[in-house]
Amino acid sequence: MQKIKLASVLSAPIVSEKSAIAADKNNQFVFKVAKNATKLQIKNAVELMFDVKVESVRVLNVKGKIKRFGRTLGKRSDWKKAYVKLQSGHSIELATA
Repeated sequence: MQKIKLASVLSAPIVSEKSAIAADKNNQFVFKVAKNATKLQIKNAVELMFDVKVESVRVLNVKGKIKRFGRTLGKRSDWKKAYVKLQSGHSIELATA
């Protein structure tokens, strides 16, 4: 049951220029995670799914943008992003994962 719960913590990797630079320079990888996930849950989920050792986790809440749909205003959902720093010698290949 614990492994099933940890598998639902990570939603998707975020692939952008900023995340590619963080991966190259600081060995950090960026993931979209569940809104109620804690740092410890994120660390355990990454270690379980990718078989790596995590050094640190930083999280931030991303606010949804206000968008106009014709006359009405709408709001995109808020979500949570995690920057996961791996220990030296460990890496994640997101193209094959």
